[in-house]
Amino acid sequence: MTAMLSIANLRAYYGQVQALHGLEFSLNEGSVTTLLGANGAGKTTTLRAICNMVRSTGDIHFDGKPLTGQTTENIVRLGIAHVPQGRGTFTTMTVEENLQLGAISRKDTRQIAGDIERMYAHFPVLKQRHTQQAGTLSGGEQQMLAVARALMLRPRLMLLDEPSFGLAPLIVRDLFKILGKINREDKVTILVVEQNAQLALELAETAFVIETGRIVMSGNAAEIANNEDIRKSYLGY
Repeated sequence: MTAMLSIANLRAYYGQVQALHGLEFSLNEGSVTTLLGANGAGKTTTLRAICNMVRSTGDIHFDGKPLTGQTTENIVRLGIAHVPQGRGTFTTMTVEENLQLGAISRKDTRQIAGDIERMYAHFPVLKQRHTQQAGTLSGGEQQMLAVARALMLRPRLMLLDEPSFGLAPLIVRDLFKILGKINREDKVTILVVEQNAQLALELAETAFVIETGRIVMSGNAAEIANNEDIRKSYLGY
């Protein structure tokens, strides 16, 4: 099976400081994969490197095509959506305006209205708030809006950075159930960076554990979740 995303010898830098040290991994189409590790391990940097938002070297291929040297805008147009930590919604715009903005690069304008309704089906609370300014939403609602806006791109691959950050446990559970549904029904491949290792391992099929910019463990998510030594040494639970 040819990988949808393949990464080889990925190194990334902030100024003179090297943050990633030769990462190598791949994602199969339709999969859910999680990157786990402590704060500062390099998880967020990995997502930024994929989108060319940080200086990096190495090989990154999406559908067999190199992403190296591509602008972030072009990478998005190829079908990769990035939901950064902190959500990044446009707070003075309404929920529906945010969703419309998510589809701004699309040319199939007749289908956009239908896709907005599909987002409301995934996230019913957003339909209730569709005329409300995004900045007045709760943290959980803003995270749902950020995911829905990314989906308006009709991405094949979605990169999620700490989707549970700052959210109540019940909201997090609901959000991760929706992410699983999006993967199954919309066939969106997901790469999720997450501090809540236990929940991420329940969602994902494959896991990579990063420590100081290097992958130190990889394998089946369920097996990693059930390995007490790995959990205690790398995941803190």
